Amino acid sequence: MTAARVILLAFLLGFICPAWAEVGVPQLTGRVVDQTGTLSSGDIASLNDKLKGLETRKGAQVAVLIVPTTGEETIEQFSIRVAEAWKIGRKKIDDGALLVVAKNDRHLRIEVGYGLEGVLSDVVTHRIIDEDITPKFKAGDFAGGISAGVDRMIGLVNGEQLPEPEPEHWQAPNFVDLANPAGIFVVIIVAGILRGILGRLLGSAATGGIVGVFVWMVAGSLVTAIGVGLFTFVAALIFGGLNFGGPVVGSGPYRRSGGYPGGWSGGGWSGGSGSSDGGGFSGGGGSFGGGGASGSW
Repeated sequence: MTAARVILLAFLLGFICPAWAEVGVPQLTGRVVDQTGTLSSGDIASLNDKLKGLETRKGAQVAVLIVPTTGEETIEQFSIRVAEAWKIGRKKIDDGALLVVAKNDRHLRIEVGYGLEGVLSDVVTHRIIDEDITPKFKAGDFAGGISAGVDRMIGLVNGEQLPEPEPEHWQAPNFVDLANPAGIFVVIIVAGILRGILGRLLGSAATGGIVGVFVWMVAGSLVTAIGVGLFTFVAALIFGGLNFGGPVVGSGPYRRSGGYPGGWSGGGWSGGSGSSDGGGFSGGGGSFGGGGASGSW
């Protein structure tokens, strides 16, 4: 019985230990993610500008990831996990590519989405690694190698026939997002102000109209804007009369709170949070099938 338990334990550890050794997929915080501190802020900014320009012109997305190691996994196993998690490239167009560098392992790989496998074929990506990237890596110039590889990838993708990128929608600040608690708070305050100025019915209608216009600008859908505007109108009509403080005016049955809801002061108020790259970056839902090439230096 003891021998059977030992065998069973060994069998289970055979499955569990590789999972423990697996390096986690880094969070996608931008077009360039460097977990080793290899690239300077200027290098990252330069790469980001190139890659952002490519996405603006062609719609294709290319990202760069530098990690210390891929652990027990091969560079191929790790890079496809990252590609599947980040979903670089547009959905159903699959025009994404990912350059992964495992610095301490001295391995790198270019992972290519289905939609770019024609222009960034296995042979082509192998040549980019051998001719543009690894010679500079061997000389200790990691920023130069990555930049040279990215430049060649961009040049090739620029010549590819891809669907036109969709025009960028205006992006509202986070506090305009009605699903955000800060957005709800702002709507309540606006409703209170407008109800105080225009009266309960007109103030609620104005609040719904303003919110509807914002939703239309953000989502680009008139139907959605009308639906959200009507919902906001009803909510403002019912809940918009909350008293947030302010000086009390009048007496007896005519007592009311004056000033603006929320007790705003000269210091002002701000909501949401900014991003250093002006809105962040996320994958568009692209798919990968293992195309690309690997190399070492």
